[in-house]
Amino acid sequence: MLELKQIGYWYDREENSLFKNVDLTFETGHSYAIVGQSGSGKTTLLSLIAGLEKPKAGEIILNGQLLSQIGLTKYRQKKVSIVFQSYNLLTYMSPLNNLLTAMAVTKSTHEGDKTYAREMLRKLGLTDEQMTKNVQRLSGGQQQRVAIARTMCCDAKLVVADEPTGNLDEENTQEVIQLFQTIAHEQDRCVIIVTHEPDVAAACDYSYRLAHHEFALEK
Repeated sequence: MLELKQIGYWYDREENSLFKNVDLTFETGHSYAIVGQSGSGKTTLLSLIAGLEKPKAGEIILNGQLLSQIGLTKYRQKKVSIVFQSYNLLTYMSPLNNLLTAMAVTKSTHEGDKTYAREMLRKLGLTDEQMTKNVQRLSGGQQQRVAIARTMCCDAKLVVADEPTGNLDEENTQEVIQLFQTIAHEQDRCVIIVTHEPDVAAACDYSYRLAHHEFALEK
């Protein structure tokens, strides 16, 4: 599905690259973890995959088409869903309206379908009362579930998440891990997670470690 070919990234000079000559492949139906020390460049790689940054060298290819051909704006709108550690919800809206807005912006096949949006929120453990109150009145774990439900309501086959359990306790972390596995295996999507938590990496189907400017498959 997604191919990274000879990817490199640096801030000032090429000789100070965070990484270079990176070749990785990610497929639908699987979950992937990217791990490494803070500052190693793993979040930067995720930003490249998400279309938030452009690589300094190499190409990113989605289903045989270069991202530069797709266009980054279209790619972010239609091809990839992003789950942030800070949730990135519209804080003046309810969970239900957050989902409906995302479905409208991305032109989802379920656009305008309140019944479907409610079903997704129920699947993730929100009550009818919770899904209509302001998201700021929900717990951190509940807000992250709303962010994941938003992804499930959109059509993008590629899902990327940056430290999605960083603000959660152990119980909520385990629930979120299971939700990402459900998205990958039951919805046949490609899930890529940057994490520093061993439990999250261990739960993914594959894990890549970034060390010494190179990525190595750990499992």
